[in-house]
Amino acid sequence: MLKQFVSEIKDRDPVNAVFLVKEKILAMAKNGKPYMNLRLMDKSGDIDAKVWDNTELLDKQFGKDDFVRVRGKASVYMNKMQVVIAEIAKMPEEQVVLADFLPESPRDGAEMRRELADTVAALGNSHLRGLMEAFLADEPFMNLYCQAPAAKGMHHVYLGGLLEHSLALVKLTKVIVPLYGGINEDLLIVGALLHDVGKIYEMSFGRAFDYTDAGKLLGHITIGVELVDEKIRQVNDFPRELALLLKHMLLSHHGQYEYGSPKRPKTIEATLLNYLDDMDSKINGIKSHIAKETASTSRWTAHHRLYDRYFFKCNGMDEEGGGEQEVVCVPDEPVSPGPQERVVVREERQTFNNQPLKGLADLKLN
Repeated sequence: MLKQFVSEIKDRDPVNAVFLVKEKILAMAKNGKPYMNLRLMDKSGDIDAKVWDNTELLDKQFGKDDFVRVRGKASVYMNKMQVVIAEIAKMPEEQVVLADFLPESPRDGAEMRRELADTVAALGNSHLRGLMEAFLADEPFMNLYCQAPAAKGMHHVYLGGLLEHSLALVKLTKVIVPLYGGINEDLLIVGALLHDVGKIYEMSFGRAFDYTDAGKLLGHITIGVELVDEKIRQVNDFPRELALLLKHMLLSHHGQYEYGSPKRPKTIEATLLNYLDDMDSKINGIKSHIAKETASTSRWTAHHRLYDRYFFKCNGMDEEGGGEQEVVCVPDEPVSPGPQERVVVREERQTFNNQPLKGLADLKLN
């Protein structure tokens, strides 16, 4: 039987397929009846699902990161596809093809590794090149670095996402550096390649992406600085000040204290890294959000909780294609749960509202 992928599910389609449980939340309807909110996934994407009956019994039979066979029907609710489940049962791992369930970067992995090697070989600073060569020679590290996602839910949320995101920052660096004078391009490139390196241990990605104990206790910034410091010690006569500059870039790449940075950027290279990282992550996140809207005929996306806004899907590139797409007007404000839903258990709140220019209006120059 051919796998029915999330991306193939259309409104009113019958659903009979195996998925990986990405999220599982028990909730309570307004009438006091319990129901189950699920997020099901495979390599093509993820989809909301609901179980309305026998939830207390089913809750004991499977959990997050389990494979389940689902039978139900798809429908569009508030411009988003969802599955109303009639039957659900846990599936043994040996009966599934793991490659069908984890999303992968659209870029070829071998091609990205070659691009990484070429980037390192082209570095002019011998110390920075030696540092990156030490990372490249560490095969267990490289396997994780090339496989890890860049985030759990914000951007580049797929295997190989970390490497894809890091290489994108290198390309942006090569575009931006010629516009200004006095930029240490090698330092900015290495900062781009290593700024999120701690995510290889911050996140688990053998099944649904989640945070490890080390990720929750330390975070990728602290882990990344430790990894870089360890490798710097393997490079003979690595300049102390160069090490400080590189570590500062990792510590400050989130830009502001409220966004998780232990330090704010205090060099030009660190400032550029913060802006480029913020731009690439946001654009990827927005494009991914729009790409999930295939079930909707509206020219506006559903409300995005992390961005706290709707996005207009059109950009004028299809104006000569002919035909008018139906316009569904929506208010520019968060969407409240429907009258039948009152969520009792909430997910941990995430923030994705980095504003690197915020505060400049109050900046006083003496």
